[in-house]
Amino acid sequence: MGIERALGRGPDIAINHDPDAIHMHETNHPHASHYCENVWDIDPLEATRGFPVGLAWFSPDCRHFSRAKGAKPLQKRIRGLAWVVLRWAAKARPRVIILENVREFAEWGPLNRGHRPIKAKIGVTFQRWVRQLRDLGYVVDWRVLNAADYGAPTHRRRLFVIARRDGEPITWPEATHGKGKPPYRTAAECINWSIPTHSIFNRKKPLAPKTMKRIMEGLRRYVIDCPNPFIAPVGPAFLVKFRGLKGSLGVNEPLHTICAGAATFALVVPYLAMLGQTGGNGNRVFPVTQPARTIISKNEHLLCAAFLVKYYGTAKGAPVTEPLHTITGKQRFGLVTVGIEKYQIVDIGMRMLTPRELARCQGFPDEYVLTGSAENQIAKIGNSVSPPLVCALVAANYGPCTTKSGAQLLVSRASTKSAHLGEYAASA
Repeated sequence: MGIERALGRGPDIAINHDPDAIHMHETNHPHASHYCENVWDIDPLEATRGFPVGLAWFSPDCRHFSRAKGAKPLQKRIRGLAWVVLRWAAKARPRVIILENVREFAEWGPLNRGHRPIKAKIGVTFQRWVRQLRDLGYVVDWRVLNAADYGAPTHRRRLFVIARRDGEPITWPEATHGKGKPPYRTAAECINWSIPTHSIFNRKKPLAPKTMKRIMEGLRRYVIDCPNPFIAPVGPAFLVKFRGLKGSLGVNEPLHTICAGAATFALVVPYLAMLGQTGGNGNRVFPVTQPARTIISKNEHLLCAAFLVKYYGTAKGAPVTEPLHTITGKQRFGLVTVGIEKYQIVDIGMRMLTPRELARCQGFPDEYVLTGSAENQIAKIGNSVSPPLVCALVAANYGPCTTKSGAQLLVSRASTKSAHLGEYAASA
């Protein structure tokens, strides 16, 4: 999707061993030739039919580099997938190669007998990999970039390696959002506020104590003690995440990194009722998704405070005005001041973020088709590369190739399965 945004055309070749990934990609990029195989089983010259390759993008499995792997043994077979880049560089000779992975990829080194990295040799294999690319005639550079800096509503920091052999300089695109620039896009704009939540109390299966603790901490931080809570369409709002170092974040920030596991982010909505106003149950409480009651000179209408809960680690709550991000305290009710008016929390609702909402945070447009089960969709979103950042990198580093005579090679679109002149763009 990022390549298509940058060039006006999608990739010609797509390779992945996962049938679900290929199905989703083929649905959205039907003109590409899809290979549902191990990337090592694909011969670069056969796949490209001998035509020149302008751009090759690689995103090898990152699980056995990421710190999220913890103390689990690492697999050399998966850690070695990046060597396939050398095979394509030697045989297909792409003008531009871009590789994306977790930041720890630059620490790639040999493993000991316990399948753990040897500390004294951190980064040795990565440097050898880079040298071999350079021996093949490529200029190589790498940098960690954050998708939020390029217009995606998610804080997703990844390592990008760019190699090129066409004599043109490697260009790192300037950030378009952040300090001194337009503000970061936020998780709040990606949430469908009309989807109802369900009370966290009186559930058939009570929430885990740690989950309740995270919710309460987010409530304290972003609603009760917050002088200016973010007012979403349903009231003040924030997010909570259930794994990682930080458990909560604001909805007025970009979402934190979306993972490929089961659903990890939840929207939490504390319902507020104005103090001193009586109704059938002592407070005037009604859903914000319904028309407001008669408006009078005093503000006595229900507000709803929303935040997201991320299901992993020791995370805390955070405002929905931030990218996606825990919570202390055990109180069920709290007092909230919004402006000069005081409110009492009468209930707290929660729901998981939908795949579509997560896809928006990752930077995918709503027209991008999500296929398979919800769990499968979340896995594919978590494994994806944020399209706005891809677009910025490709636009800055890939253009028509100029021959020695000054003529430009046509960049063609693979609209048919037949061979055609021009350069191929491949993603694996």
